[in-house]
Amino acid sequence: MIDANDDVLRARARELARPLDAAGAAGAAAAGPESLQVIEFGLGRERYAFEAHWVREVRPLRQLTPVPCTPSHVLGVVNLRGQILAVIDIRRFFGIEQRGLGELDKMIVLASASMEFGVLADVVPGHRSIAADRLQASIATFGGIHQAYLRGVTTDGLAVLDAPRLLGDERLVVRAEFE
Repeated sequence: MIDANDDVLRARARELARPLDAAGAAGAAAAGPESLQVIEFGLGRERYAFEAHWVREVRPLRQLTPVPCTPSHVLGVVNLRGQILAVIDIRRFFGIEQRGLGELDKMIVLASASMEFGVLADVVPGHRSIAADRLQASIATFGGIHQAYLRGVTTDGLAVLDAPRLLGDERLVVRAEFE
């Protein structure tokens, strides 16, 4: 059964995936070569974003299967159209205040050539364009582990995370064998 939320998310994914036409290319040029297209999401009280080209899709988080003996930041796995994906709670990975899963929880699927996993998000308001030269260096409230994964912070407090660094982090890969 498909609900209205699924339709909205699919429409957003199609919009993000469509190739630029002549008007879109002109609009991109007008925005400047240093413009970042990002997908914004919320975790706890903080607002974060990933560059859009690292996001394969955004989906409601459904039918999560916990996997025993995994690190606490690995919530479990989901079957996404026949592909089994790990779902990571970066709140636990970053040490951000947590709350229980609810109806509105989303999964942002990050993908590179060698890695793909879902990232839990409380809310995903959508995408936006950010001027790269407007990103400020990290501020004190984004201390600790955030520093290594932070591209910068906008003046309105949106923290742009370094998706390639997350996708390449060995601590997010579970390598365990059981007899």
